Amino acid sequence: MSQAVEAIKTYFKGVKTEWGKVSWPERRQVLFETVFVVFIVIVFTAAIYLMDLIFKGILSLIK
Repeated sequence: MSQAVEAIKTYFKGVKTEWGKVSWPERRQVLFETVFVVFIVIVFTAAIYLMDLIFKGILSLIK
């Protein structure tokens, strides 16, 4: 049991060391990229909705 506890302690010490090496992006960059992703999602959602309306209209003419 003692070896398991030591292994866990060693693991988390390594995690702490690696965590310090991470280079985090600036807040401004994160905000810009988040807004960009939300914009792209909205654009694609609108495009799919419009295609759905178009195909519904075309298929209603077939009936």
